Amino acid sequence: MRRILILVASLILVVCGVCAGLATWVWNAAALSTEGRVAFVNRLAVPPLAPSRMDGQGRRVFDLRAAQAVHDFGGRTATAWGFNGTYLGPTLRAARGETVAVNVHNGLTETTTVHWHGMHLPAAMDGGPHQSVQPGQTWSPTWTVDQPAATLWYHPHPHGATATHVYRGLAGLFIVDEATTGADLPHRYGIDDVPVIVQDRRFGPDRMIEEPTAFTDDIGFLGDTVVVNGTIGPYLDVTTERVRLRLLNASNARGYAFGLADDREFAVVASDGGLLAAPHRMRRLTLAPGERAEIVVTMRPGERTVVRSTPPDLGLNPIGRRFVGGVDTLDILELRAAATLAPSAPVPGRLVDLPVADPSRAVAQRAFRLAGHAINGRRMDPARVDATVTKGTTEVWRPLNADGAPHTFHPHGVSFRVISADGRAPSPELSGWKDTLYLKPDVRYEILVDLPHYADPHVPYMFHCHVLEHEDRGMMGQFVVVEPGGTAGAPHGSHG
Repeated sequence: MRRILILVASLILVVCGVCAGLATWVWNAAALSTEGRVAFVNRLAVPPLAPSRMDGQGRRVFDLRAAQAVHDFGGRTATAWGFNGTYLGPTLRAARGETVAVNVHNGLTETTTVHWHGMHLPAAMDGGPHQSVQPGQTWSPTWTVDQPAATLWYHPHPHGATATHVYRGLAGLFIVDEATTGADLPHRYGIDDVPVIVQDRRFGPDRMIEEPTAFTDDIGFLGDTVVVNGTIGPYLDVTTERVRLRLLNASNARGYAFGLADDREFAVVASDGGLLAAPHRMRRLTLAPGERAEIVVTMRPGERTVVRSTPPDLGLNPIGRRFVGGVDTLDILELRAAATLAPSAPVPGRLVDLPVADPSRAVAQRAFRLAGHAINGRRMDPARVDATVTKGTTEVWRPLNADGAPHTFHPHGVSFRVISADGRAPSPELSGWKDTLYLKPDVRYEILVDLPHYADPHVPYMFHCHVLEHEDRGMMGQFVVVEPGGTAGAPHGSHG
């Protein structure tokens, strides 16, 4: 009996030791740092401006074709998807007041869509899951651009497959210009005004690996390699005293806290929906999936510095944040200043006049509780209307992260202003127009939403978490816009 007890005790100790060792390995493996380890040997690819033409109706017409190709990420090649190329897509650019039309051709073998993230437009042109584009078919939405100058983007939005389509490479910027704003900021595209589309990916011997690991299956995809504009290990040659970086977090699930390796300040001049009232000096700027910001960095002749993401403040507990990328440090992009820099105008002290975010204008209030891959306890149903709102009105919405996982909130077709977070005024970088907001767990946010000026009781807009795997698993709902006194109809199945 004594020998048996000793044997059992020994086995228990061995099992405990194995479990402890495994737990230690898992804990250590959950942290990632590429600080000082990235060889910046590839010139940053800058997405080309999409060519356009004016048609007989006075519309600016763009053409996009989604297709599969082999892309060179810079020392690594893999099969990917792209618009008009091998990965990502060109930058569309139009001015406020212009009417645009985009011919979207699906050259893939799967049904897809193209959503104009942050754009104010009719629901039937929004490119959500109801506007599917079948393989071999072309969808041609048209609308008039009517919103402030901003850095928007476009990406697929097929129901249940958004994460996969974006991960494979279908995304691009849509820049809205406005003649009366931003003239004193760097504005020469690709020279001192540069898009920075940041994504995390994992690579195998000959492909991008899409499957999440057992530890990230529930939180969304987390990669171990940063790709910027489709480039691994990128550097940007800076030829001017100041450079404007249009940052887009186009990752599926990862958040970033962007800063510079030497901890210098930069000026934040715009958020998702356009310019801030005044520049805000910062050393770290957190962007969740889907969020954008424009920053201006001042350089000295001949110097180099690295855009680096340090552990973002996600508001999670120490264990939770470790397994969602919250302790990771990632080198993103090297800035290389020329020996002689062309002079740049100082960043203006005032940028635009923003209206006061006055909640007394609201005609209604709504709560959105995000938890368990559902919103308000319900998963996405394309045939169900979750909210009916009145055209052109303003409402107060209260999105709440109620389950402790990282979540963002993105309503389609609108911009909003953050009124408060737990009763406190928003920080300056969140004070402008937004369309995507990271929700720290249990923080009570209030946002003032200017609802669309386009009524259609049968075609809905979406609202959802922009952690793409969460969206695909059901953390999404939809609302329709009606005329005063109107009622919602039955959502159409497709407008492709």
